[in-house]
Amino acid sequence: MDKILIALLIGVVAGIIDVIPMIIQKMKREANLSAFTHWVVLGLIIPFVSWNIAPWLKGLIIAEISAVPILFIVASEDKKAIIPITFMSAILGIGIGIAGKILIGY
Repeated sequence: MDKILIALLIGVVAGIIDVIPMIIQKMKREANLSAFTHWVVLGLIIPFVSWNIAPWLKGLIIAEISAVPILFIVASEDKKAIIPITFMSAILGIGIGIAGKILIGY
């Protein structure tokens, strides 16, 4: 149970990091909640996926794959948002992968 709580905390931290710029840009509440929830869920998924690759790469791959549906929705309204979303997905996915390895051990 402790590992799940740590994974939740990792996801919450990633969610806060992602949402802060969105709040500054005064984005819709639903967009903020969606992004925050996305990272909390990835905090629960990435550390527990058992792939024989480096943790940072595992986090990067899973985060980028999970961002694809978001990119389809966002691109229809604002094509300029694709690059920041992809960049933040990479950084936060790598961070979750590394944090999961250090704090949880997987």
